Amino acid sequence: MHHWFPLRTVCATVAVATCLAGGVANANPSMLFELSSGQVLKHEDAFQRWYPASLTKLMTAYVAFRAVKEGEIELMSPVTVSKAAAAQQPAKMGFKPGSVLSLDNALKMMLVRSANDIAVAIGENVGGSNDAFVLRMNEEAARLGMSDTHFSNANGLPAPDQYSTARDLALLVMALRLEFPQHAHYFSIEGLEIGKKQMGSFNLLAGRYAGADGMKTGFICSSGFNMIGTATRNGRTLVAIVLGESSAENRAEAAAALLDEGFADPKAKPVAVAELAPYGTGTDVVRDMRDAICPKPVAGQKAKEQPSENAAEKPKSRFLARVENRKLETVGLGGATGKVPEAFAAAMAAGLGPDIGGIPVPTPRPDYTASTVPAGAGETETARVEAGG
Repeated sequence: MHHWFPLRTVCATVAVATCLAGGVANANPSMLFELSSGQVLKHEDAFQRWYPASLTKLMTAYVAFRAVKEGEIELMSPVTVSKAAAAQQPAKMGFKPGSVLSLDNALKMMLVRSANDIAVAIGENVGGSNDAFVLRMNEEAARLGMSDTHFSNANGLPAPDQYSTARDLALLVMALRLEFPQHAHYFSIEGLEIGKKQMGSFNLLAGRYAGADGMKTGFICSSGFNMIGTATRNGRTLVAIVLGESSAENRAEAAAALLDEGFADPKAKPVAVAELAPYGTGTDVVRDMRDAICPKPVAGQKAKEQPSENAAEKPKSRFLARVENRKLETVGLGGATGKVPEAFAAAMAAGLGPDIGGIPVPTPRPDYTASTVPAGAGETETARVEAGG
């Protein structure tokens, strides 16, 4: 049974399940909360385990930000693309093994275009290896109290033991935005420009919803369309989390509806994200949306077009209208003038680092701009491949 907690309901007791109110139940997990206070305004199935898809990349960014804070790496440090990173499924940038870019540009590509190859590259460079980075992801999740979360990769591509919940993702969002306000701009970028290519954000709220300032989307067939959307009005920032929607535009509409309702009710609530008590049955089993989102074709019938992150810009939704004067960030290879990441350098020196095709470990160098966009740059999800974007 799904429970809905209206904005007007005051849940003063720790036993949230005893504070139910009537209303139409939503089909999938969702949460709306105030960023600064952590006060929960609305939630449903907040403890149901779910495949996070590319929402995973928020933890990848968090671990990277922590490494920057500790001096292990700098925003202008080189991130070298390995063979394993280059081999990731789309969405991806398509850089060749041995390519070098700054962590700053890598974060933009990962968070705006959900590039799976770049997420793995960040993990390998920050952690020294994919396994070491994933260990750090899970250690950070445990430290933040994300008790129903487990990571097995840095990008969110399909894995049976990679899961989270709306409540745990809320804790991660709070850590990202409150611990690292200086990095909030990464989540609000409306699009990227690389060479002659311009690529918009998969976050359909960006540039379309009043006050939108983040944050991340995710999709694989087993998760459906996930989204964390944030917006700030009159100094008040709200966060909407929606999981398992049927399309990119539907998740944007669902997130916007939550945000609209939250901004219409300025009253603080007595239950914080961290105080929310677990509820629901069967929540320890990860719900799989594959049959509903990506059904197998019926024998003898033409296969339906599979869903994609790259929603067509049509006026059927307010979040599919073309953004006028979209603000783009210029990204590319080069610009890696900072220190070589400590863990990456140590791993390479010990012969345990990722395979980068025999390319020497990079040293700081003057900035340069790639003359051409590599094959596959800005490639988006298609019916052929499940992307974490």
